[in-house]
Order: sequence, then structure tokens, then C-alpha cells
Amino acid sequence: MPSHQPATAVGPTDAIDPAALVGPGSLATFEQLAEADSTMDRARAVASASDAALPFAVVADRQRRGRGRRAASWWQPAGALAVSVVVAARNAPAGPPPSWSLAAGVALAETIRLLEPTVAALVRWPNDVEVAGRKLAGILVETVGGRTIFGIGVNTTGSATEAPPRLARRVATLPDLVGRPLGRQRLLAEFLPRLFAVLADVTSDERFLADRYRPLCALVGRPIRVHVAKRIHDGICGGIAADGRLILDTPTGQLLIVSGSLTPPEDVWLGEA
Repeated sequence: MPSHQPATAVGPTDAIDPAALVGPGSLATFEQLAEADSTMDRARAVASASDAALPFAVVADRQRRGRGRRAASWWQPAGALAVSVVVAARNAPAGPPPSWSLAAGVALAETIRLLEPTVAALVRWPNDVEVAGRKLAGILVETVGGRTIFGIGVNTTGSATEAPPRLARRVATLPDLVGRPLGRQRLLAEFLPRLFAVLADVTSDERFLADRYRPLCALVGRPIRVHVAKRIHDGICGGIAADGRLILDTPTGQLLIVSGSLTPPEDVWLGEA
């Protein structure tokens, strides 16, 4: 998640105490890096180790080459939360069910709403968190070695005015929204147990997710265009099915879409040269 401006030191008020994040219902192991190309790189190495103590999380104070879905680059302000979480995967090696990706978005949006009640965080399918149409957080889900990795970036610091010109009107930050940053430890302490609980609930009953996702869905009832490989599907968003597929009502009937993108290929940000 590359920074558009010189990195700034993370202040002592935003220091992370591993002891506060490791324990029952949360993490087994935690690491913090001053700098990394991407927290996903370290998470992939841990996921590949058969003796890894899971769940595992790694935070980087600064990322140089963070990435999003479909080869997109991810911008975020210096000092913002960049974390990757490794958990035991279901349905490996094919990967977790689509519902796991959506569950992560639900858990993150609910956490932000809890900590900042004035921020109307919504989930943009499949799992981005946005406020008033601007992206506040992104989630990347991968499977390695029979484990699932959630790569998460939240703009807990900075301002959209610091973003590259192409992104300035497409992103949001918590300081822009509420006038102050949100501490990373505070966010993680609320988010991680919620994430693990939502994943457990979805695994035991897929119908749980649709009910939890529905009030947070940013797209229900809206006309959308979904890019699936080289095909384009236009229709009205009907929310999500119990298994996490996107419901799209089209003039020729209803489609259930497992994977796709709402961003036109030409609008995908690939970073700065």
C-alpha cells in the first residue's frame, strides 16, 4: 500500500501492545514491522509454514508496495493500519467460500461503526468499506498452504488530499470524516475477535451472512455494472445470496455472480510510475 508522501513516524500514542491482541478469541501470534513491501508477503510465508501458530497477524507501520484485488495498487496514508491476518482455511486448497470475503467486510464495517458512530460505513461488494461512495478500507483475500489470508488496509490517518490526483475523490480517511485518526490497536482489538466470530457463524450457517450483510450493503436497489473476465453484466443489485454470491437482476433474468469487479479495467489504479 504505497505512500504518496514521505513516511512519517508512528507516534507513541499509536503504539501497538501485542499482549493486548493475543489471547483467547483473538490472535495466537502477532508481529509488527517498521516497514515492508507488503504485509501479505510475510503473511504468505507464515501461511506456508506447517507449524505456524494461528490465527496470526502482521502489521507494518509503512508499506511500499501494497496491493489490492485484480493487480490493483493500494494507496493509504503513512501510519495508517496495514495488517494481514492468517487463519485456518476451509475448503482448501480451492480457497475459502465466497462468504468469507464478504464476512470480513461486514466485520470491518461493523467495527468502524462501533468505534466511530458518526461514520456510516457500508460494504461495497465484495468487501471494500466505503463512506458516501468513497473507499475507506480495502480487503484482499488469498489462500496459501491450506490457510486463508486477509490483507486489510484502513485509512486511519491522513487525508484524501495527500492521495495521488486520480484517487483524491475516490478515497476517504477517518481524520477527514471525524477530525482525528483512529488508533490501530483500538481498531484491531475490536475487529479481530469480531472477524473470527463472524467467520465461525458463517461457517456454521451460511444464511447468517445475508442477514448481517443486508443493512450494510451499499448497492442494494442501485443500477450497477459488473465486470466478469471479459464480459459485462448490467442490472439492479439485489443484495447477496446466502452463499455470498452477488444477486444481479437483469432484463433477461437474475444472475448470481461468484466473483467480479465493479471497477472498469481502465479505472484500476496500478500505482505511480
